[in-house]
Amino acid sequence: MENAAQEKQTHVTIQGAQQSISPDSVGEAIGNQESSVPLLHRNKRWLLMALFSVLVLFGQSAATLLGRLYYEKGGNSKWLSAFIQGAGFPILLPFLYNTKDRKNNSSEQTKTPSPLVLGSIYMVLGTLLAAVGMLFSVGLLYLPVSTFSLISATQLGFNALFSFFVNSQKFTPLIVNSLVLLTTSSALLVLQNDDSSGSSKSYKGKYAIGFICTLLAAALFSLILSLSQLAINKILKRQTVKELLDFLIYQSLVASCILLVGLFASGEWRTLSAEMNKFELGKASYTMTLLWIAVCWQIFSIGMVGLILKVSSLFANVISTLGLPIVPILAVFIFKEKMSGVKAVAMLLAIWGFMSYIYQHYLDDLVSKSGKKDVDSKEISLIQN
Repeated sequence: MENAAQEKQTHVTIQGAQQSISPDSVGEAIGNQESSVPLLHRNKRWLLMALFSVLVLFGQSAATLLGRLYYEKGGNSKWLSAFIQGAGFPILLPFLYNTKDRKNNSSEQTKTPSPLVLGSIYMVLGTLLAAVGMLFSVGLLYLPVSTFSLISATQLGFNALFSFFVNSQKFTPLIVNSLVLLTTSSALLVLQNDDSSGSSKSYKGKYAIGFICTLLAAALFSLILSLSQLAINKILKRQTVKELLDFLIYQSLVASCILLVGLFASGEWRTLSAEMNKFELGKASYTMTLLWIAVCWQIFSIGMVGLILKVSSLFANVISTLGLPIVPILAVFIFKEKMSGVKAVAMLLAIWGFMSYIYQHYLDDLVSKSGKKDVDSKEISLIQN
């Protein structure tokens, strides 16, 4: 009798459990789990994007202003200015040493590229980075920092072009509008005349050299970003913190070695001692200025590669362009530069172009979210059936 009663009770319990675990309840539970996990993932993604964006804006603005301060107060070595842009990579070594290379199933199945392939990637990107550093140094020497920053904004247009061919980035009307506005902004700067600097032939010649070098540097930097995205997504594939640090350190090492050879080959190293003694702010300030330039450029590099890893090279370039209004405005107060009408119009056009692209990215994000919701609802309906 007791066994029969226990069997009946067990049967009732199982039947009640089966009734409670209905297809609707399973679908609801899975739906809640599926909705909460993507929400947490999206929030984490946006937080990382915000962090990397702050690093880009702070690093770029501070490094550009300090670079101009170096020239304003008596610095004159273009090779040293270029070298210091990538020479701060040793500060990343402790982070690389303390970073554990976590492996999961997907990463274990991914084949690690051969040393020859990795070496080729770092050599190519490092050489291009050295060229960009030298071109930027010449541009910053011969141009007011506000003009330099506005011309540098053209890298967004170059990056959109390279992303179209290298990364299969699609052109939309908003992106085309952004490119046209940025191109117009830079074209206006060709016509602008800085009365405070005179209209002598030597000044016009230096202005032309600075303009061309800055424009070429913007184009090469955009190419580096597109090639970096291609290398990370198609060759390295393992998008981990260690891979990010390796990517930064090795290409910076190559660029630093090339520029260090140039510094000694050009003979500029012989004038560095006298340059330090004549620096208007003193020897200690001379050293600290160069040190913080190196640190700020590494902060900028971490932010840029992080944005490439999380979003795209084009978005990383857009965020760097967001610093466009910051540097010219600060230059007016720090270096007493004049904000002419042409510069103001060029800056407004560039900001308009930036906002046009940001709105396009917002639309793309909405489409991506709606697509994910459709996929999740289909999976839930299949489980319920």
